Amino acid sequence: MTSFVDILRACPVIPVLVIDREEDAVPLAEALRDGGLTTLEVTLRTPAALGAIRRMKSVAGVRVGAGTVLSADDVKRAADAGSDFLVTPGTSPRLVQPLLDSGLPAMPGVATPSEAAARLEEGFPVLKLFPAEQCGGVETLKAWGGPLFNALFCPTGGIGRDKVADYLALKNVVAVGGSWIAPTASVRAGDWSAITENARVGAGFGARKTA
Repeated sequence: MTSFVDILRACPVIPVLVIDREEDAVPLAEALRDGGLTTLEVTLRTPAALGAIRRMKSVAGVRVGAGTVLSADDVKRAADAGSDFLVTPGTSPRLVQPLLDSGLPAMPGVATPSEAAARLEEGFPVLKLFPAEQCGGVETLKAWGGPLFNALFCPTGGIGRDKVADYLALKNVVAVGGSWIAPTASVRAGDWSAITENARVGAGFGARKTA
């Protein structure tokens, strides 16, 4: 069985998506897949998010996760919607057990070495550094690479296409999340060709990481 880490390594650029209309979900997922990105994160920031996850699950060849998971109720609703994985911006003590009990791969958000160490002890294989750029970005992850030698990260937050390659060059980074691939304005405009082109750029970064 393919592990979550292996899935991320195989397609290490993750579009972070804010979806306002459920009807945008399928063409958006198809546009991203056609550009070569198949692991997608839908943030639970809008009323349409859970419905969008359900609709995206009908698109062949993509894995769809729920982001901005903040509570045990979010975990349940995301799982019920068919989410393939869960992502949190941070992780309160009460959120840890629901994440573990869900049976879904989860990337809990961390911003300090102490948080990262705690999440590793709890058994999470990949951690989300968030907000990555504001937390020191590439230099922070380089510094953590020694003492937190067994930690793997998916940094997200403030990372534009100009920074993706720098992050993916780090040994302790398995994937990078970014909203630049499918900006909200492009989704609202239905500019699927532009999103597909951005996805091709993202897939190119991933190909260099896995080469």
